[in-house]
Amino acid sequence: MLFNFFHLMPWPYCEEPPTSWPVPNKTFDARKACELYETYTADMAYAEDCGFDWVGCNEHHFSPYGLMSNCNLIGAALVARTKKIKLGMLGNLVPLLNPVRVAEEYAMLDTMSGGRLIAGFMRGIPHEYRAYNVNPDESHARLDEAARLIVKCWTSDEPFRWEGEYYNYPSVSIWPKPMQRPHPPLLMSASNAEAAEFAARHKAIMGMTLIADLDLARKNIEIYKAAARANGYEATPAHVLTGHQTVIADTDAEAREIMRKGLEYFHQVLMRPQREAQSEVLQKTSYYADAGQKQYFDARLKTLRERTLEEQIEAGTVLCGSPESVVKQMKRVHKALGHGVFNMTMKIGNMPDAAVRRGMELFRDRVAPETRGL
Repeated sequence: MLFNFFHLMPWPYCEEPPTSWPVPNKTFDARKACELYETYTADMAYAEDCGFDWVGCNEHHFSPYGLMSNCNLIGAALVARTKKIKLGMLGNLVPLLNPVRVAEEYAMLDTMSGGRLIAGFMRGIPHEYRAYNVNPDESHARLDEAARLIVKCWTSDEPFRWEGEYYNYPSVSIWPKPMQRPHPPLLMSASNAEAAEFAARHKAIMGMTLIADLDLARKNIEIYKAAARANGYEATPAHVLTGHQTVIADTDAEAREIMRKGLEYFHQVLMRPQREAQSEVLQKTSYYADAGQKQYFDARLKTLRERTLEEQIEAGTVLCGSPESVVKQMKRVHKALGHGVFNMTMKIGNMPDAAVRRGMELFRDRVAPETRGL
């Protein structure tokens, strides 16, 4: 079993919930942000000392939901602070970016780190296409073409020409190339059936960065495995990542108190403008291939927001409690899903950073030894 310490780098100082997206930045305080970046980056580097196998970065825009608008910048900072932990870029929102630039930056990270990159090719959240003025209807096709182009950038030994539907380059030959051969492991989001099949076609790790329900997650995994087989390979547990908001404390009562407060800020403050913007974009575009997928996305957001903490633990979305309780929860999730990577978000909303550190240490000393062999 592998463990990823995933961080959203949230802004914890909103006095009132934002009511619109993009979120006005008049209350942004650069001095506080400087301190947050140092704290957050130090926590992410500390994950190596706490026995995590990966440290996970991400990309979001125009919102206090996360301060990581370029995950590669944080990845570069972590290269200098770590020695062996994998750098899980989960990841660049490839359809919004220049894919050759992504190929170059990922190759730099892989080479600088000595071959530690997990290369996430993420499609993104619907409203983020508004941020970069890209048509959401093109998201699938752009991601498909960009992924193929990036892999060709990494694996070609001679300059090549690319003439595609969305990207055209007369001659490409990147320096450096990645250290890992033929290229770093790929990871793609796979939280629904459509995305699971897409990830399998590209032979990427399937990333369910926050599962909503064990039964639905199991079905997505089955779809992914069948699609992998149809594409000529057998998916292993290491191909499956499941995401969970996680609080580990000395007692169940303490953990649940920390989690409840963190989730309240996460859902009622950080997610509020995100939900409204996403709903608006989904009403006007075909970001999802059919009405069923759109309804699933809307229902998933509503379910995550309205469940009690106990219901979220039961659903597998949340890992919360004393080390002994969290071990039991993780064993139950693994028994249901048979996955190989736990993606653990341990900074939730505005929860105290001291509680994050304590949870990391309890994970190292009392959780990892009981779950490493799953």
